[in-house]
Amino acid sequence: MKYVSGLINLIVSLIVSTIIIYGITIIAGFAGANYSFTNGETFIIWILMGILINNCFNK
Repeated sequence: MKYVSGLINLIVSLIVSTIIIYGITIIAGFAGANYSFTNGETFIIWILMGILINNCFNK
């Protein structure tokens, strides 16, 4: 049962991190910034945001 809840937390944190990353990028675009990320940079940011959100779930 721990594996299922851990997997659900992981999936939810990765989905939420995707929403946050694109939300910040879109808001910055409206402010006039032009961000272009490579695939590697986006992957690293995505994983780090997922870890951050997962740590927030645990508290």
